[in-house]
Amino acid sequence: MSMLQEFKEFAVKGNVMDLAVGVIIGGAFGKITTSLVDDVIMPVISAVIGDVDFSNMLIPLAEVPEGTAMTYAALKEAGVPVLAYGNFITILIN
Repeated sequence: MSMLQEFKEFAVKGNVMDLAVGVIIGGAFGKITTSLVDDVIMPVISAVIGDVDFSNMLIPLAEVPEGTAMTYAALKEAGVPVLAYGNFITILIN
């Protein structure tokens, strides 16, 4: 049985209470996950690595013009291609 067909049967049955409970549990789980990452995981990573902001962890893939700051925004503005693995780490942790 396909997922779409199962959803149609669910919607036709009118199990609104089940749907409401699912939405409430999903919302609560989202808050729990956010708190776990922000309050437990990130401080430990910060203590080990020394910086919670991973957004400027990158590798320039071309020569950086003299006087350009080694930040993601400055390098992108200067037209330097970058491997921004810090953004990936941040999204992975979140």
